[in-house]
Amino acid sequence: QVQLVESGGGLVQAGGSLRLSCAASGSIFSFKAMGWYRHTPGKQRELVAVITSGGSTNYADSVKGRFTISRDNAKKTVYLQMNSLKPDDTAVYYCNAESLVPGVDYWGQGTQVTVSS
Repeated sequence: QVQLVESGGGLVQAGGSLRLSCAASGSIFSFKAMGWYRHTPGKQRELVAVITSGGSTNYADSVKGRFTISRDNAKKTVYLQMNSLKPDDTAVYYCNAESLVPGVDYWGQGTQVTVSS
């Protein structure tokens, strides 16, 4: 069974930084990709950043140049470094792992990020 556990959320002032971590059980090499999504009440969940098993990355336009996704295979952990945070970045951030099996993916429990103006 795959489990994803996020950490690193919190309250920060605009312009500040946070680093989210997502620790995965099992081998992350078995994932097609891992990513971060965020959800704000009243809005659709949106993809923030994704990193494939080959190391390719992709970002939402709204976070390009400010957020960086990376992974540490030895620690089975994926990170999201968030710099120059804005109030619009306030959301619950979820870690996602896309399995090699089509249609199968896994979610973490979510971590709250709040950016004050």
